[in-house]
Amino acid sequence: MTAISEPNRFQIVELLKDGPQSVGAIVDALGMGQPQVSRHLRLLAQAGVVEVTKRAQQRIYRLHPEAMRELSDWAQGFAALWSERMDRLGAFLEDDDRVPDQANQQGG
Repeated sequence: MTAISEPNRFQIVELLKDGPQSVGAIVDALGMGQPQVSRHLRLLAQAGVVEVTKRAQQRIYRLHPEAMRELSDWAQGFAALWSERMDRLGAFLEDDDRVPDQANQQGG
């Protein structure tokens, strides 16, 4: 999901995880200019990460649940991989601790 790899867009996603927000609320929370926030929101919407609804003069943005599920599923694949690698590293380190240091075997 390259859309959220950009730090400002990631911050916007972080804000939206707590619930829908207006553009103005996002601008206030991040201290960025409205045009910049709107550009990031447009890119997030094009990527399917957020949905927008109009309420009177406001645009309200919320996370698109399906996109977040896809991202979660993708990340879970890496979590399993890293868990396996960390388990192997732990086993290696335990085995290494049981092997006496060669310097100690040679008397110094």
